[in-house]
Amino acid sequence: MSVPVERRQSWDWPLQSNDEFVGLIDDDTHFEVSLEAKYFTAKEIEVKTIGDLIEIHMDHEARGNDITNVSRSITRCYKLPAGVDPSTLKSNLDKHGILRITALKHKK
Repeated sequence: MSVPVERRQSWDWPLQSNDEFVGLIDDDTHFEVSLEAKYFTAKEIEVKTIGDLIEIHMDHEARGNDITNVSRSITRCYKLPAGVDPSTLKSNLDKHGILRITALKHKK
């Protein structure tokens, strides 16, 4: 499944299909970004704010037999758009492996 890309603003995201950039919705009332995270479960994803930054950390490790191990780890920090209220940040991983991060903007 591919996440639609909006060209107004973009974040480089290593798991995006076809190495596309991830588009953001950044209007007067809210901010939203959708990222592909199909190799991770909700418990393996941490999204938090640090001042006006958003930090996304994903860590997955799967052990197979004696010779097979899979490990994936991604950490990215991005600057939140102007006016975003970090205290309203929410994230959700849907059944298709899409991580949606949303936040409201301060009222003017």
